[in-house]
Amino acid sequence: MNKFLDSTMIALEAIWAAKLRSFMTVLGNIVAVTSIIAVVSLIQGLNASVKEAIVSQAGADSFNIQQYPVTRSDDEFEEVRSNPRISMQDARAIRRYNSPLIDAVMADANGQGRVTYRDRSIANVQVLGVTSEYTSFSGFDAERGRLMTPTEVETARPVTVIGWQTADRLFGTEIDPLEKTIQIEGTHFRVVGVSPKKGSILGRSQDEFAHIPLGQHQMLFGSRRNLALTVKPRDLTRIPEAIDDATIALRSARGLKPRQRDNFGMFTSDTILDIYHAATNGIFAVLVGVVALSLVVGGIVIMNIMLMVVTERTREIGLRKALGARRADIMAQMLSESVVLSVFGGVIGTIFGAAIANVVARFTPIPADLEPWSIALGIGITALVGLFFGLYPAMQAAKLDPIEALRRE
Repeated sequence: MNKFLDSTMIALEAIWAAKLRSFMTVLGNIVAVTSIIAVVSLIQGLNASVKEAIVSQAGADSFNIQQYPVTRSDDEFEEVRSNPRISMQDARAIRRYNSPLIDAVMADANGQGRVTYRDRSIANVQVLGVTSEYTSFSGFDAERGRLMTPTEVETARPVTVIGWQTADRLFGTEIDPLEKTIQIEGTHFRVVGVSPKKGSILGRSQDEFAHIPLGQHQMLFGSRRNLALTVKPRDLTRIPEAIDDATIALRSARGLKPRQRDNFGMFTSDTILDIYHAATNGIFAVLVGVVALSLVVGGIVIMNIMLMVVTERTREIGLRKALGARRADIMAQMLSESVVLSVFGGVIGTIFGAAIANVVARFTPIPADLEPWSIALGIGITALVGLFFGLYPAMQAAKLDPIEALRRE
């Protein structure tokens, strides 16, 4: 341990004696690690944001049934283009199946419309029509007021629960939105609740919406609009079995024969996440790999500089060997300089990379997430680069004959 500390101190003294050259030597490492830390932080932030968006939309405690399954090509989509729309008959079929694994089945329809209160108006607000089972799902909540009651939903009363941003833009802070009458696509609705603030994902607000009874939604947007079903299992550990029961119920209701494929799609949040990762993991790996190539360039620069250092300090090395330094001591000294130089570049690059990622996250919709493992990885890789590319110059220094070295000017 003492020898290692001595070698490190000698290396630091040598680096400090040539500060500008040392900085220029590790400039490649600084650029490489800056790029890696920034890219990895943005990728991690993007992955976390997409996961949050998918879970919030699909629901971690439920699964969805839609008209089309996952398709990865035009040919696959052509095969399912003729799938029948999801309807209330499908929802009733699953309920009638009476599976002990299924707790609730909600039908919903989505649309976009204009929401107005007096002289204030918001265009393209998400308008979601739901059935009375919606209160069983965790994605629906009211911070102020209350949710729509099952009776109000079943009888298609003109009531609504609006998002936090919808309330803020329509009413501001001076007006209480509860029990006020707003217009959605020209139809009057009474506000009974306001959902808590959820924030935005990738620059898209999650708080600009209005939830209304499905019956009212069909009157506004048409009864032939395609529905989606959301199914809540009783036991989250048995979601695959609940999916099987829902599949059997739908296949039976639609009269599908055993050899016929499903004419609907089943989705969980994990399914959608798997699709996202399959589409992006290769791209991210290539991106990080291309950026990491600059580390090799930085390592080559360090090796060249260390070879030059060996030439410049030939007499010093010869003197050390003449005073009793062994080959291992000389190698340790040169390797220490190489590793310390490289790690120094890694530390500076990590700081710059984190700063760049934070700036990008602050001024763009792309989020950043600086993980401790990415910092350790960045610095660890630079240490390995310094060790690998410093090995040859260290071996050359250790081979010097002390007598021949002392003769050189």
